[in-house]
Amino acid sequence: MSIETIKAWRTALKTAQSQLEQAFFENLNPAKLLKEHTKLIDQLLVDVWQESGLTQEVCLIAVGGYGREELFPHSDIDLLILVPDHVSEEQNKQIETLIGVFWDLGLNIGHSVRSLQECIDEASDDATIQTNLLEARYLCGSETTYSDFSIKISQQLDPASFLEAKIAEQKSRHKKSNSTGYNLEPNIKESPGGLRDLHAILWLAQSQGLGNTWAALAKNGVINKTELSAIKKHERNLNTLRIRLHYLAKRSEDRLLFDFQNELAANLGLKNTSSKRASEQLMQSYYRSVRYIMVMNEILTKAFANANMANEPKTVVNDDFVAQNGFLEAISADLFEQRPSAIFESFLLLQTKTGLTGFGPNLIRQILDANKLITKTFRESSENQQLFLTILKQKVGVHHSIQRMSRYGVLGQYIPAFGKITGQMQHDLFHVYTVDAHTINVLANLRRFSKPELEHEFPLCSELFAKFEKPYLLYLTAIFHDIAKGRGGDHSELGKVDAKRFCQAHQLPPEDTALVVWLVEMHLQLSKVAQKSDLSDPAVIAEFAKLMETESRLTALYLFTVSDVRGTSPTVWNAWKAQLLESLFLETRKVLNDKTFTVASALEDRQAEAAKQLKKYDLEAEAYQQFWDVVGEEYFSRYNSHEIAWQTRLLIPHVNTESPIVRSHLNREGKGIEVMVYAPNQQDLFARICNFFDRIGYCIGEARVYTTSHDYALNTFLILEDAIATEVSYSGLIKHIEENLQEKIITTSPAEGPIKGRIDRQVKHMPIKTTVTFETELESNYQMLDIVTGDRPGLLASVAFIFLEHQVEIHNAKINTLGNRAEDTFLISNKQDEPLSADQMRDLKTALETRLNAEVANAN
Repeated sequence: MSIETIKAWRTALKTAQSQLEQAFFENLNPAKLLKEHTKLIDQLLVDVWQESGLTQEVCLIAVGGYGREELFPHSDIDLLILVPDHVSEEQNKQIETLIGVFWDLGLNIGHSVRSLQECIDEASDDATIQTNLLEARYLCGSETTYSDFSIKISQQLDPASFLEAKIAEQKSRHKKSNSTGYNLEPNIKESPGGLRDLHAILWLAQSQGLGNTWAALAKNGVINKTELSAIKKHERNLNTLRIRLHYLAKRSEDRLLFDFQNELAANLGLKNTSSKRASEQLMQSYYRSVRYIMVMNEILTKAFANANMANEPKTVVNDDFVAQNGFLEAISADLFEQRPSAIFESFLLLQTKTGLTGFGPNLIRQILDANKLITKTFRESSENQQLFLTILKQKVGVHHSIQRMSRYGVLGQYIPAFGKITGQMQHDLFHVYTVDAHTINVLANLRRFSKPELEHEFPLCSELFAKFEKPYLLYLTAIFHDIAKGRGGDHSELGKVDAKRFCQAHQLPPEDTALVVWLVEMHLQLSKVAQKSDLSDPAVIAEFAKLMETESRLTALYLFTVSDVRGTSPTVWNAWKAQLLESLFLETRKVLNDKTFTVASALEDRQAEAAKQLKKYDLEAEAYQQFWDVVGEEYFSRYNSHEIAWQTRLLIPHVNTESPIVRSHLNREGKGIEVMVYAPNQQDLFARICNFFDRIGYCIGEARVYTTSHDYALNTFLILEDAIATEVSYSGLIKHIEENLQEKIITTSPAEGPIKGRIDRQVKHMPIKTTVTFETELESNYQMLDIVTGDRPGLLASVAFIFLEHQVEIHNAKINTLGNRAEDTFLISNKQDEPLSADQMRDLKTALETRLNAEVANAN
């Protein structure tokens, strides 16, 4: 083939593909585009094949998505070149030349060269290959070879084995998305409820001899007309999104990344409203399709599984239900119309009857149809209310029951406010699931505390949960804690109103209602205090204990908070956050159980314990009294006894040192490395230290800044363990920090500016506006400053340099990173240890918000 011929083909291909794109945006018919794109490539491949000179013994076959005539704009073109058992050297060269021409034409070819026997052997060992061949479509070459191939591939297919393999494959695929279709950046093709779940239904139907199109499934009674219409509607929605995404990304991109959601929504004509962004409207439409596809996939895979089982005899469960093959089914087709309360009874039966693994396909269909029966009258029925509470009170199956209720639409119908958060996005850069999916995750985490085989995960939580008298109150809290998101206003305040109304309607005892309402209102407080306050200060613990009032409330809030934080994202929870929450819980519990507790006595006990530890090193009071005198009384409220003893022991010989002292050791709880810096105070010290850790790529979890009475800085930093490179030994890292940080502090050259690393694409495309708020500390000259912004390299150093410019003193800092969201808290004053004036606060707030927002806007 000449270069001119190849160039002509390539030019014609680009022109035709451009025309297809233009036609798609004019007629918005995804099925037509996929079909015509397939035909275009078909004709081109046939033309090239005919010029290749390949013998008629060889056959070109379309497989995969291309085989089923669904070729998306930038998808791979999957080809099988079927060859004789013995291929000549000339044929090999011709095939290599052919593939080269395909690539020269700019085609994304995915090809394999196999003999018929090789196809049969590989298909028998691999369900994915077998599926690929199941969608084979003749293009050109030997028709006899193709016919033989088609017959033998069909003959070697074992429907039962194929069904088992594809269901296992689907479960494995779903696990890669954490078994939820409600990720905020889902894969349209591969995520649960995506196009692949529709493909799986058709593959299984074809293997069962029931057809390979939706029309064929309807004709053969596998789906009804309503389901046929709905499936086509949701398939069209996902196909449209995937096509648009390919065109927008200009590549084979199937992930609905934040990078594309805004522009994709605009392309679809969606506009921001007062309550929802355009991208949120886009994603809610996607999630509606996902939900329907997931349920239909469950119904039909179960129906196919039933058809392949040696049917067990039906076992009567009660007057209304039977069990067969582990599935629960209703005896009567109009059970729910006759007795709507049987809807909840069916969920309860799955929890209480052994041997049941789920609802049968017919019962799921009946439940979906019965959603319309869950009306105001149904919700106000005392029988239904007690059934719902009974489901929550069971020792097993609570999570799965509520999850099923959510999936089948029952929960959103019974609690209409929950229906409104179904598919609700959360653009806060740390939740990676929709509000409803997060809620179900929280419930699952609570249930994990009840399982003895999982107590190694959270021993303290498992111990507390086992003693918790009414766990169902925690489950109700899970359902209501975020139920008011998306309404505007404080979702905790709005949610507690919904929770109170629900609890009272369900006639919970007043004390139980009060606990649920309190937990919904306070569900962020334990996390907030743990991550923003100085937990070494007994006054902080005492104040929090007042807020908790009782140990039972504290326990409930602790159990819920651990479950809530863990349910936001697989990456947000870490050992450091676990330590913070557990430390606050344990210290607060001590205060609640000690009626003689005072802040003064706690500080006295702390000094006595530190002295006891120092005595083990043969250090008497006279040896360290000078150091304790210069650090001042406040020092003892900033550090615990172990930290005081460690710092005292190291700094006794260096009280008036002229050179910085940098010392590091493993955190006592094993959660990272603690770094202490003791040096004559200098204005840019905090900025230099932050910049040092930024530049070596380590994350600061906590910073405590303290100034002694003789104007020395005693600063401590916790470097989080999950940020430490595993290939670096702790001893090597400690030595590196101590030597190099000291050098950075000593140098007389100006401090280096903050690094400008690459900002994460989520921060770039779904930015959260930087917010700065002030709060004056009670009985203190200090102010608490909160900064919420997108996390990125150099952030803490940037903040430190802005503080430096505005003559702000830092007394404490808590650095809280939640996924790509930073929530940092600083205890600050002016240089005279006085609160900032109104003008100073305004100027500082403006500088922080303007510059931090600009860093994101100008990035990349």
